[in-house]
Amino acid sequence: MHLQGVNVLVVDDNIFQRNILVEMLRSFGCKNITEANNGFEALKITRDPILNNIDLIFSDLRMPGMDGMEFLRLLSSEAHNIQIVVLSMMDKKMLSAVNKLTSLYPIQLIGTFQKPITLQMLNEILVKREKVLADTPTLRGIQNFNFTLVEILEGIRQKQFKPFFQPKVDLKSGRIVGAEALARWIHPQHGVVTPYAFIPVLEQAEQIDTLTFLILEESAVACRVLHDQNHLVDISVNLSMVSLGHSHIADKITSIVTSAGADTKYITLEITESATMTDVPIVLENLARLYMNGFTLSIDDYGTGFSNLQQLTRIAFGELKIDQSFVFGLSYNEATKIMVASNIDMAKKLNIKCVAEGLETLEDWEMLNKMDCDIGQGYLIAKPMAIQYFYDFMDQYRNRRFNPKTAVL
Repeated sequence: MHLQGVNVLVVDDNIFQRNILVEMLRSFGCKNITEANNGFEALKITRDPILNNIDLIFSDLRMPGMDGMEFLRLLSSEAHNIQIVVLSMMDKKMLSAVNKLTSLYPIQLIGTFQKPITLQMLNEILVKREKVLADTPTLRGIQNFNFTLVEILEGIRQKQFKPFFQPKVDLKSGRIVGAEALARWIHPQHGVVTPYAFIPVLEQAEQIDTLTFLILEESAVACRVLHDQNHLVDISVNLSMVSLGHSHIADKITSIVTSAGADTKYITLEITESATMTDVPIVLENLARLYMNGFTLSIDDYGTGFSNLQQLTRIAFGELKIDQSFVFGLSYNEATKIMVASNIDMAKKLNIKCVAEGLETLEDWEMLNKMDCDIGQGYLIAKPMAIQYFYDFMDQYRNRRFNPKTAVL
């Protein structure tokens, strides 16, 4: 990781700790570093017409005059396109509470971390930053990609939308066991466009099925091709809550997969946790029929909603995906460790496989392995890739296992 060309603001009233962080940042190639003693000084810098090109802020919490929480709240109200890292000597319960609070603001929170910071921790923070940059469009980017429904549907009609595949690895053996298919728009003018620019528009217009069917068909074809090449892997496809409200969706999905020559038992359908908590009969019927037709049902983004055991046992889920917000930095956060370990234990007792999303460091891989988590998915293994690159990736590991200790991000 390097920070060449990145403008960083360090906000901390402790001069000694501020100097340590500044020196660490310089060791990563950062030359543009501004310092502030508290929230007041930091806000002046972000509001300064000359200095307001800050890209990344490291902020303490407890500071005189204006503390870190007030600073971040005021900063978020001004719509700055800045990434935030919170560092503090406060206990982990406090950091967890601040993390949840700050995540409600319209800012790009990288995470909250307990001091003292080490070079290893800083490196992992920068890895996380790279992931956020890759996965989350900037505020300017969202404004630039203001596509209309007509434009999006025309792109779907022309099959400009393609699945990008992110590998999933068995944490114990290192064997590649599957991949998640993530929709990308290969736009003729704008290049690769992420889902933030088109999925909300399609869901609001109740036209998401058109995209789901296209991605599902191409993913099923890829699954069949992989099996023909002796790569017996599962492919996961996301299914919208909007789609589950349509009465014939289960039969349509089954028809698409079987027509592509794929076996439904190798297709996993990922449903967001909020969708699984519904009491709408047609949604529950569709989920039951999909299971009956051989699909594996997966709870996506687990931990971000309000699940309980009774709700989880209403539907025959075969997989639970622990949200990436709980996975990154897991090895440093005791409260998160307890919660993740509890969820894994619960899943094991329900005979449900656990997948950890957002896996980016060897330390988190090893911690999840100790917790008996089944599968990992994240940048430590690979970024989402176009199908041909995924075929090459599978061939690379045909006769050997993925080794996290030699992985290069």
